[in-house]
Amino acid sequence: MEPTAKVTQPMPREPLEAILLVGGKGTRLRPLTLSAPKPLLPTAGVPFLAHQLARAAECGITHVVLATSYRAEMFTAAFGSGAQFGLSIDYVHESEPLGTGGGIRNAANLLRGGPDDPIVVLNGDVLSGHDLRAQVDLHRKKEAAVTLHLVPVDDPSRYGCVPTDASGRVTAFLEKTPNPVTNAINAGCYIFRRSVIDQIPAGQVVSVERETFPSLIEAEAVVMGYAEDAYWLDVGTPEAFVRGSCDVVLGALPSPALDGAPGEFLVLGEASVSADALLSGGTTVGRGAVVEAGAVVSGSVIFDGAVIGAGALVRDSIVGRDAVIAGGASIHGVVIGDEAYVGPGNELAKGLRLWPGTRLEATSIRFSSDT
Repeated sequence: MEPTAKVTQPMPREPLEAILLVGGKGTRLRPLTLSAPKPLLPTAGVPFLAHQLARAAECGITHVVLATSYRAEMFTAAFGSGAQFGLSIDYVHESEPLGTGGGIRNAANLLRGGPDDPIVVLNGDVLSGHDLRAQVDLHRKKEAAVTLHLVPVDDPSRYGCVPTDASGRVTAFLEKTPNPVTNAINAGCYIFRRSVIDQIPAGQVVSVERETFPSLIEAEAVVMGYAEDAYWLDVGTPEAFVRGSCDVVLGALPSPALDGAPGEFLVLGEASVSADALLSGGTTVGRGAVVEAGAVVSGSVIFDGAVIGAGALVRDSIVGRDAVIAGGASIHGVVIGDEAYVGPGNELAKGLRLWPGTRLEATSIRFSSDT
Protein backbone atom coordinates (compact mmCIF):
# COMPACT_ATOMS: atom_id res chain seq x y z
CA MET A 1 0.00 0.00 0.00
CA GLU A 2 2.10 2.88 -1.23
CA PRO A 3 0.86 6.45 -0.87
CA THR A 4 0.00 7.97 -4.21
CA ALA A 5 -0.97 11.49 -3.19
CA LYS A 6 1.02 14.41 -4.55
CA VAL A 7 2.15 16.39 -1.52
CA THR A 8 2.85 20.10 -1.78
CA GLN A 9 6.27 20.92 -0.37
CA PRO A 10 6.17 23.11 2.76
CA MET A 11 7.51 26.63 2.86
CA PRO A 12 11.04 26.78 4.36
CA ARG A 13 10.87 27.09 8.13
CA GLU A 14 13.05 26.34 11.10
CA PRO A 15 13.45 22.55 10.94
CA LEU A 16 11.81 20.31 13.52
CA GLU A 17 12.16 16.66 14.42
CA ALA A 18 9.34 14.31 15.35
CA ILE A 19 8.80 10.85 16.80
CA LEU A 20 5.70 9.04 15.54
CA LEU A 21 4.44 6.18 17.70
CA VAL A 22 3.08 3.43 15.44
CA GLY A 23 3.86 0.23 17.34
CA GLY A 24 0.36 -0.85 18.40
CA LYS A 25 -1.36 -4.00 17.13
CA GLY A 26 -4.68 -2.25 16.48
CA THR A 27 -6.72 -4.96 18.18
CA ARG A 28 -9.84 -2.75 18.27
CA LEU A 29 -9.79 -2.68 14.46
CA ARG A 30 -9.57 -6.42 13.88
CA PRO A 31 -9.99 -8.16 11.49
CA LEU A 32 -8.60 -5.32 9.33
CA THR A 33 -5.32 -5.25 11.25
CA LEU A 34 -4.66 -8.98 10.87
CA SER A 35 -2.96 -8.24 7.55
CA ALA A 36 -1.65 -4.69 8.06
CA PRO A 37 -0.88 -2.32 10.94
CA LYS A 38 -3.57 0.25 11.65
CA PRO A 39 -1.44 3.22 10.45
CA LEU A 40 -1.20 1.58 7.01
CA LEU A 41 -4.93 0.96 6.50
CA PRO A 42 -6.30 2.89 3.51
CA THR A 43 -7.84 6.16 4.65
CA ALA A 44 -9.28 8.51 2.04
CA GLY A 45 -7.20 6.81 -0.61
CA VAL A 46 -3.79 6.58 1.09
CA PRO A 47 -2.38 4.83 4.17
CA PHE A 48 -3.61 6.54 7.34
CA LEU A 49 -0.08 7.54 8.28
CA ALA A 50 0.36 9.40 5.00
CA HIS A 51 -2.00 12.09 6.28
CA GLN A 52 0.11 12.57 9.41
CA LEU A 53 3.40 12.58 7.53
CA ALA A 54 2.18 15.04 4.89
CA ARG A 55 0.84 17.38 7.53
CA ALA A 56 4.06 17.07 9.57
CA ALA A 57 6.03 18.22 6.53
CA GLU A 58 3.58 21.06 5.97
CA CYS A 59 4.16 22.22 9.56
CA GLY A 60 7.94 22.40 9.13
CA ILE A 61 9.04 18.99 10.38
CA THR A 62 11.97 17.66 8.37
CA HIS A 63 13.04 14.49 10.20
CA VAL A 64 10.72 11.79 11.56
CA VAL A 65 11.57 8.69 13.56
CA LEU A 66 8.89 6.00 13.26
CA ALA A 67 8.71 3.93 16.44
CA THR A 68 7.48 0.58 15.11
CA SER A 69 6.78 -2.87 16.51
CA TYR A 70 3.91 -4.83 14.90
CA ARG A 71 4.70 -5.70 11.25
CA ALA A 72 7.52 -3.16 11.27
CA GLU A 73 8.82 -4.13 7.83
CA MET A 74 5.61 -2.90 6.19
CA PHE A 75 6.30 0.70 7.21
CA THR A 76 9.65 0.75 5.45
CA ALA A 77 8.10 -0.75 2.33
CA ALA A 78 5.33 1.86 2.34
CA PHE A 79 7.30 5.05 3.05
CA GLY A 80 10.97 4.34 2.42
CA SER A 81 13.18 7.37 2.99
CA GLY A 82 10.21 9.74 3.24
CA ALA A 83 11.30 11.71 0.18
CA GLN A 84 7.77 11.72 -1.29
CA PHE A 85 6.72 13.88 1.67
CA GLY A 86 9.82 16.07 1.72
CA LEU A 87 10.89 14.28 4.90
CA SER A 88 13.79 12.20 6.11
CA ILE A 89 12.39 9.10 7.85
CA ASP A 90 14.27 6.73 10.13
CA TYR A 91 12.83 3.56 11.62
CA VAL A 92 13.32 2.02 15.04
CA HIS A 93 11.86 -1.31 16.12
CA GLU A 94 10.67 -2.48 19.55
CA SER A 95 10.98 -6.24 19.85
CA GLU A 96 8.95 -6.00 23.08
CA PRO A 97 6.42 -3.22 23.79
CA LEU A 98 7.97 -0.45 25.90
CA GLY A 99 4.92 1.72 26.54
CA THR A 100 4.60 5.31 25.37
CA GLY A 101 7.56 6.61 27.39
CA GLY A 102 9.80 3.65 26.64
CA GLY A 103 8.94 3.89 22.96
CA ILE A 104 9.75 7.60 22.85
CA ARG A 105 13.06 7.02 24.65
CA ASN A 106 13.95 4.17 22.29
CA ALA A 107 13.25 6.31 19.23
CA ALA A 108 15.27 9.23 20.62
CA ASN A 109 18.49 7.37 19.84
CA LEU A 110 17.99 8.39 16.19
CA LEU A 111 17.27 12.06 16.81
CA ARG A 112 19.82 14.53 15.51
CA GLY A 113 19.27 17.73 17.51
CA GLY A 114 20.65 19.17 20.71
CA PRO A 115 19.39 18.89 24.31
CA ASP A 116 17.25 22.06 24.21
CA ASP A 117 15.60 21.39 20.84
CA PRO A 118 11.83 20.78 20.71
CA ILE A 119 10.82 17.26 19.69
CA VAL A 120 7.30 16.69 18.40
CA VAL A 121 5.75 13.38 19.49
CA LEU A 122 2.73 12.21 17.50
CA ASN A 123 0.36 9.33 18.17
CA GLY A 124 -0.38 7.03 15.23
CA ASP A 125 -4.04 6.72 16.29
CA VAL A 126 -5.00 10.36 15.85
CA LEU A 127 -6.30 12.63 13.10
CA SER A 128 -5.89 16.26 14.15
CA GLY A 129 -6.27 19.63 12.51
CA HIS A 130 -4.77 21.66 15.34
CA ASP A 131 -2.09 24.31 14.78
CA LEU A 132 1.08 22.34 15.51
CA ARG A 133 3.28 25.38 14.85
CA ALA A 134 1.39 27.37 17.50
CA GLN A 135 1.90 24.52 19.98
CA VAL A 136 5.65 24.55 19.27
CA ASP A 137 5.74 28.36 19.60
CA LEU A 138 4.05 28.18 23.02
CA HIS A 139 6.51 25.50 24.11
CA ARG A 140 9.46 27.69 23.17
CA LYS A 141 7.99 30.86 24.66
CA LYS A 142 7.35 29.20 28.03
CA GLU A 143 10.66 27.28 27.94
CA ALA A 144 8.59 24.23 28.86
CA ALA A 145 9.78 20.73 29.60
CA VAL A 146 6.72 19.38 27.79
CA THR A 147 3.74 20.99 26.07
CA LEU A 148 0.62 18.88 25.61
CA HIS A 149 -2.10 19.40 23.04
CA LEU A 150 -5.45 19.48 24.86
CA VAL A 151 -8.94 19.23 23.37
CA PRO A 152 -12.40 19.51 24.98
CA VAL A 153 -14.65 16.42 24.74
CA ASP A 154 -18.15 15.57 25.89
CA ASP A 155 -17.03 12.56 27.97
CA PRO A 156 -13.56 13.21 29.40
CA SER A 157 -13.73 10.12 31.65
CA ARG A 158 -12.67 8.00 28.65
CA TYR A 159 -9.36 9.86 28.29
CA GLY A 160 -6.54 11.44 30.27
CA CYS A 161 -8.02 14.48 32.02
CA VAL A 162 -5.64 17.47 32.16
CA PRO A 163 -6.49 20.47 34.38
CA THR A 164 -4.52 23.70 33.93
CA ASP A 165 -4.19 26.97 35.81
CA ALA A 166 -5.01 30.43 34.43
CA SER A 167 -1.65 30.60 32.62
CA GLY A 168 -2.18 27.27 30.89
CA ARG A 169 0.30 25.41 33.06
CA VAL A 170 -0.72 21.79 33.71
CA THR A 171 -1.51 21.14 37.37
CA ALA A 172 -2.26 17.41 37.22
CA PHE A 173 -2.51 14.50 34.82
CA LEU A 174 -5.47 12.33 35.73
CA GLU A 175 -5.48 9.28 33.46
CA LYS A 176 -9.06 8.09 32.77
CA THR A 177 -10.55 9.30 36.03
CA PRO A 178 -14.27 8.52 36.59
CA ASN A 179 -14.85 12.00 38.02
CA PRO A 180 -13.05 14.43 35.70
CA VAL A 181 -12.45 17.96 36.96
CA THR A 182 -12.25 19.36 33.43
CA ASN A 183 -13.35 18.37 29.94
CA ALA A 184 -9.85 19.08 28.57
CA ILE A 185 -8.16 15.81 27.65
CA ASN A 186 -4.76 14.63 26.48
CA ALA A 187 -4.98 14.69 22.68
CA GLY A 188 -1.82 12.63 22.08
CA CYS A 189 0.51 15.25 20.60
CA TYR A 190 3.42 16.38 22.78
CA ILE A 191 6.34 18.76 22.40
CA PHE A 192 9.27 17.56 24.52
CA ARG A 193 12.52 19.28 25.27
CA ARG A 194 15.05 16.75 24.01
CA SER A 195 16.86 16.58 27.36
CA VAL A 196 13.59 15.55 29.07
CA ILE A 197 13.25 12.55 26.75
CA ASP A 198 16.84 11.57 27.56
CA GLN A 199 15.88 11.37 31.25
CA ILE A 200 13.35 8.59 30.58
CA PRO A 201 14.95 5.24 31.57
CA ALA A 202 16.21 3.40 28.49
CA GLY A 203 15.09 -0.14 27.70
CA GLN A 204 12.26 -0.10 30.25
CA VAL A 205 8.48 -0.09 30.01
CA VAL A 206 7.45 3.48 30.85
CA SER A 207 4.11 5.30 30.51
CA VAL A 208 4.36 9.05 29.94
CA GLU A 209 0.74 9.38 31.04
CA ARG A 210 1.10 7.56 34.36
CA GLU A 211 4.78 8.14 35.15
CA THR A 212 6.63 10.81 33.16
CA PHE A 213 4.06 13.62 33.17
CA PRO A 214 3.00 13.24 36.85
CA SER A 215 6.67 13.11 37.89
CA LEU A 216 7.48 16.29 35.99
CA ILE A 217 4.50 18.09 37.54
CA GLU A 218 5.48 16.91 41.03
CA ALA A 219 9.02 18.20 40.42
CA GLU A 220 7.51 21.59 39.43
CA ALA A 221 8.87 21.40 35.90
CA VAL A 222 7.05 23.60 33.41
CA VAL A 223 4.43 21.41 31.74
CA MET A 224 2.16 23.47 29.52
CA GLY A 225 -1.21 22.76 27.97
CA TYR A 226 -1.92 23.99 24.47
CA ALA A 227 -5.71 24.02 24.19
CA GLU A 228 -7.35 24.24 20.79
CA ASP A 229 -10.86 23.25 19.71
CA ALA A 230 -9.92 22.06 16.22
CA TYR A 231 -10.82 18.81 14.47
CA TRP A 232 -9.59 15.83 16.49
CA LEU A 233 -10.41 12.13 16.27
CA ASP A 234 -9.00 8.96 17.80
CA VAL A 235 -9.48 6.43 14.99
CA GLY A 236 -8.97 3.32 17.13
CA THR A 237 -12.44 1.83 16.54
CA PRO A 238 -14.09 0.82 13.26
CA GLU A 239 -16.72 3.52 13.65
CA ALA A 240 -14.12 6.21 14.21
CA PHE A 241 -11.89 4.88 11.41
CA VAL A 242 -14.75 5.17 8.92
CA ARG A 243 -15.64 8.62 10.24
CA GLY A 244 -12.08 9.84 9.87
CA SER A 245 -11.72 8.61 6.30
CA CYS A 246 -15.05 10.15 5.31
CA ASP A 247 -14.22 13.46 7.01
CA VAL A 248 -11.00 13.76 5.00
CA VAL A 249 -12.84 13.03 1.74
CA LEU A 250 -15.59 15.52 2.62
CA GLY A 251 -13.04 18.19 3.56
CA ALA A 252 -14.01 18.42 7.24
CA LEU A 253 -10.31 17.80 7.93
CA PRO A 254 -8.16 19.24 5.14
CA SER A 255 -5.26 16.94 4.32
CA PRO A 256 -2.35 17.65 1.95
CA ALA A 257 -2.24 13.89 1.29
CA LEU A 258 -5.76 13.74 -0.18
CA ASP A 259 -5.53 12.62 -3.80
CA GLY A 260 -7.91 15.13 -5.36
CA ALA A 261 -10.37 17.78 -4.23
CA PRO A 262 -12.80 17.18 -1.32
CA GLY A 263 -16.25 15.95 -2.28
CA GLU A 264 -19.06 13.50 -1.56
CA PHE A 265 -16.95 10.55 -2.65
CA LEU A 266 -13.49 9.52 -3.83
CA VAL A 267 -13.03 6.92 -6.57
CA LEU A 268 -9.45 5.71 -7.01
CA GLY A 269 -7.68 4.59 -10.16
CA GLU A 270 -8.97 1.57 -12.09
CA ALA A 271 -12.14 1.38 -9.99
CA SER A 272 -15.40 0.83 -11.86
CA VAL A 273 -18.56 2.55 -10.63
CA SER A 274 -21.81 2.17 -12.52
CA ALA A 275 -23.56 5.36 -13.59
CA ASP A 276 -26.64 3.97 -11.82
CA ALA A 277 -24.87 3.53 -8.46
CA LEU A 278 -25.12 6.14 -5.72
CA LEU A 279 -22.05 7.16 -3.69
CA SER A 280 -22.24 9.68 -0.85
CA GLY A 281 -21.13 10.67 2.65
CA GLY A 282 -17.39 10.73 1.97
CA THR A 283 -17.21 7.19 0.64
CA THR A 284 -13.91 5.96 -0.80
CA VAL A 285 -13.87 3.30 -3.53
CA GLY A 286 -10.45 1.63 -3.72
CA ARG A 287 -8.30 0.80 -6.70
CA GLY A 288 -9.78 -1.88 -8.92
CA ALA A 289 -12.98 -2.06 -6.87
CA VAL A 290 -16.36 -2.46 -8.57
CA VAL A 291 -19.69 -0.86 -7.64
CA GLU A 292 -22.49 -2.23 -9.79
CA ALA A 293 -25.76 -0.71 -11.00
CA GLY A 294 -28.27 0.34 -8.36
CA ALA A 295 -25.88 -0.11 -5.44
CA VAL A 296 -26.01 2.53 -2.70
CA VAL A 297 -22.80 3.18 -0.77
CA SER A 298 -22.87 5.86 1.93
CA GLY A 299 -20.21 6.92 4.42
CA SER A 300 -18.09 3.83 3.85
CA VAL A 301 -14.55 2.71 2.98
CA ILE A 302 -14.30 0.18 0.16
CA PHE A 303 -10.83 -1.36 -0.04
CA ASP A 304 -8.96 -2.22 -3.25
CA GLY A 305 -10.51 -4.95 -5.39
CA ALA A 306 -13.77 -5.23 -3.46
CA VAL A 307 -17.07 -5.76 -5.29
CA ILE A 308 -20.40 -4.18 -4.34
CA GLY A 309 -23.09 -6.02 -6.30
CA ALA A 310 -26.11 -4.65 -8.12
CA GLY A 311 -28.65 -3.18 -5.73
CA ALA A 312 -26.54 -3.81 -2.62
CA LEU A 313 -26.76 -1.35 0.27
CA VAL A 314 -23.57 -0.39 2.16
CA ARG A 315 -23.76 2.21 4.94
CA ASP A 316 -21.15 3.33 7.51
CA SER A 317 -19.09 0.20 6.88
CA ILE A 318 -15.65 -1.07 5.88
CA VAL A 319 -15.37 -3.61 3.07
CA GLY A 320 -11.97 -5.30 3.01
CA ARG A 321 -9.65 -6.01 0.10
CA ASP A 322 -11.20 -8.29 -2.57
CA ALA A 323 -14.33 -8.86 -0.47
CA VAL A 324 -17.73 -9.21 -2.14
CA ILE A 325 -21.08 -7.79 -1.09
CA ALA A 326 -23.43 -9.56 -3.47
CA GLY A 327 -26.39 -7.95 -5.17
CA GLY A 328 -29.33 -7.49 -2.83
CA ALA A 329 -27.26 -7.77 0.35
CA SER A 330 -27.32 -5.01 2.97
CA ILE A 331 -24.68 -4.01 5.53
CA HIS A 332 -24.82 -1.17 8.03
CA GLY A 333 -22.09 -0.33 10.53
CA VAL A 334 -20.09 -3.53 10.00
CA VAL A 335 -16.53 -4.59 9.13
CA ILE A 336 -16.05 -7.07 6.29
CA GLY A 337 -12.63 -8.74 6.27
CA ASP A 338 -10.42 -9.28 3.23
CA GLU A 339 -11.78 -11.77 0.66
CA ALA A 340 -14.99 -12.35 2.64
CA TYR A 341 -18.28 -12.95 0.84
CA VAL A 342 -21.75 -11.72 1.80
CA GLY A 343 -24.36 -13.44 -0.33
CA PRO A 344 -27.70 -12.12 -1.61
CA GLY A 345 -30.37 -11.48 1.00
CA ASN A 346 -28.00 -11.15 3.96
CA GLU A 347 -28.54 -8.13 6.22
CA LEU A 348 -25.64 -7.36 8.58
CA ALA A 349 -25.72 -4.57 11.15
CA LYS A 350 -24.83 -3.25 14.61
CA GLY A 351 -21.07 -3.64 14.68
CA LEU A 352 -20.82 -7.16 13.33
CA ARG A 353 -17.35 -8.16 12.06
CA LEU A 354 -16.79 -10.77 9.39
CA TRP A 355 -13.35 -12.42 9.47
CA PRO A 356 -11.21 -12.70 6.31
CA GLY A 357 -12.30 -15.39 3.88
CA THR A 358 -15.63 -16.02 5.61
CA ARG A 359 -18.57 -16.82 3.33
CA LEU A 360 -22.20 -16.06 4.09
CA GLU A 361 -24.25 -17.68 1.37
CA ALA A 362 -27.64 -16.45 0.15
CA THR A 363 -30.17 -16.15 2.95
CA SER A 364 -33.09 -14.11 4.22
CA ILE A 365 -31.82 -13.92 7.79
CA ARG A 366 -30.69 -10.71 9.48
CA PHE A 367 -27.44 -10.76 11.45
CA SER A 368 -26.15 -8.26 14.01
CA SER A 369 -23.69 -8.23 16.89
CA ASP A 370 -26.67 -8.85 19.19
CA THR A 371 -27.51 -12.21 17.55
